[in-house]
Amino acid sequence: MNQFDIIVVGGGMVGQAFALSMADQGLKIAIIEPNNPNPVLSDEFHTRVSAITPKSENLLKNLGVWNLIKRKHVFTDTKVWDQNSHGSLDFSATDDNLTHLGHIIENDAIQSALFEALSKTKVEFISAKLDNIEKNNDGYQVQLDNNNQIFCHLLMGADGARSRIRGLMDIEFSEHDYQQKAIVCNIESSQGFENTTWQRFLSSSIIALLPLSKTQASIVWSAENTLADELTALSTQDFANRLSAGVEYRFGRFKVLSEIQAFPLIERSSKEYVKESLALIGDAAHNIHPLAGQGVNLGFSDVIELSEQLIESNKLLGDYSVLRKYARARRLDNELMAKTMTGLNWIYKENNEPLRWLRGFGMNLINENQTLKSFFQKHATGKL
Repeated sequence: MNQFDIIVVGGGMVGQAFALSMADQGLKIAIIEPNNPNPVLSDEFHTRVSAITPKSENLLKNLGVWNLIKRKHVFTDTKVWDQNSHGSLDFSATDDNLTHLGHIIENDAIQSALFEALSKTKVEFISAKLDNIEKNNDGYQVQLDNNNQIFCHLLMGADGARSRIRGLMDIEFSEHDYQQKAIVCNIESSQGFENTTWQRFLSSSIIALLPLSKTQASIVWSAENTLADELTALSTQDFANRLSAGVEYRFGRFKVLSEIQAFPLIERSSKEYVKESLALIGDAAHNIHPLAGQGVNLGFSDVIELSEQLIESNKLLGDYSVLRKYARARRLDNELMAKTMTGLNWIYKENNEPLRWLRGFGMNLINENQTLKSFFQKHATGKL
């Protein structure tokens, strides 16, 4: 039987980042991932992207990954405006003496860079699916679908929102179906996006524009299911026209560059992040509405916290008290972000006159109060 100190189930961005963060601790580590953990980047931008905060950037720099990321686009400003009120928000890096607010990066580009860094370590990738797990006195016996059995002292669930680990351990989770879909695709505008992320709140949907280059951007259009189905049934040209109108032709007319895809929006939060010799990180522990593009940043914050707790502890690997410290440290931040996203989604869905006025008043109050604006900006960039 192969024995490991740590087995990470899930070889996505968060799973690979955690393995890399522990790779120089003299531990034997394996990552179980049935799919290709090293995606190949094409000449065209991929549609799944993340808004990487300075805090996550620092993690990737500390792991020796940042300079390996082949494509990344900086943004220095974020602008939000509302169709149904007089409200707007304008965040700028210069307000807090920052050089930038973040980078828009394709998920595949991050994962490919992490894989390249891991290839220089002794971390082992195992191409298989998880079949079953069994707790013993020293950790877990892990059964794979290729009939192999492996053992570990610490089992990590980094296997996404539909976590197999979470299911096998009967870890309960709360679930909130927004009855919405996120429509994603890449678009082009000859007018450019000014190194700015843009969000437009409409009566029944929210459009986010995330710049990938001077003239190209990834869009996330969160819409009620009925509207989402209507939008995705449109021709490419008609969809581009609806999108251009949705942001008031601020960037002229758009051209769609990729397939238009949609996926359901469901928030999940695990009731437990840890058990003896087991921890959940990333979407396996929590996944949120993509309104602020914070999902992977929360996962990277999990990596920072858990790896620090494990490295600084002198207790046996997998000790429950150490894992509990990680869970306590991360749960509040993750749940606060999840509830904030749910609250913002509700606020912008409601369009009665008093609430529209209050919404606009609140946005303008924040925009005109540098202390308030700085607080929200620092929280969004991970500086708090």
